[in-house]
Amino acid sequence: MSNPVYLALDMPNLDAAKALAARVKSHVGGFKLGLEFFCAHGHHGVHEIAQIGLPIFLDLKLHDIPNTVAAAMHAIHLAEPAIVTVHASGGRAMMEDAKAAAANGTKIVAVTMLTSLDERDLTRTGVDGNAHDQVMRLAELAQDAGLDGVVCSGHEVRAVHKQWKDGFFVVPGLRPAGSATGDQKRVVTPRQARDDGASVLVIGRPISRADDPVQAARDIEATL
Repeated sequence: MSNPVYLALDMPNLDAAKALAARVKSHVGGFKLGLEFFCAHGHHGVHEIAQIGLPIFLDLKLHDIPNTVAAAMHAIHLAEPAIVTVHASGGRAMMEDAKAAAANGTKIVAVTMLTSLDERDLTRTGVDGNAHDQVMRLAELAQDAGLDGVVCSGHEVRAVHKQWKDGFFVVPGLRPAGSATGDQKRVVTPRQARDDGASVLVIGRPISRADDPVQAARDIEATL
């Protein structure tokens, strides 16, 4: 992948998302479309962004009983996404069924621990241990289930990459040096994540909310 940056286009206005995507397409490697975008625009919106000509990462974080997740995977074949996410906490059977139902060429990656969470949040949800341990447990489960890789923060990607040599690793919650962290609690720079083994770098607000999104994308690209 020549440019590992996937721009997060989680915007309620489809025309605005298309305009932004068209402006920065020469300086990113793909587009990440999340739950907000998909609920607002559905398959039509995905198709419209795909027409710009870059791969689509459909970040739906599917988490349900295995049969339902498999049916959902079949339903999104039409969108022809390059990457789709499920939650590793859905269990091995759910992940196995998701992978089996995926279209050829679509990578299925499992979300380990959201980058908006920290260890205090884990404790409140009844999970023992620290964030690193939780990510490593779920990454191992995803690997055993036959998935292509996982989503994890930049704090864990080096360790996960060491454990899973040929895995595909998506790192969100990235912030260029000097950027505000916002609602993200476990962040690193794009360069650090890439050096530590990230396959895909998901970046949203540092580009989409910049005064000059094209220059912001170019500046990030230049660090890689």
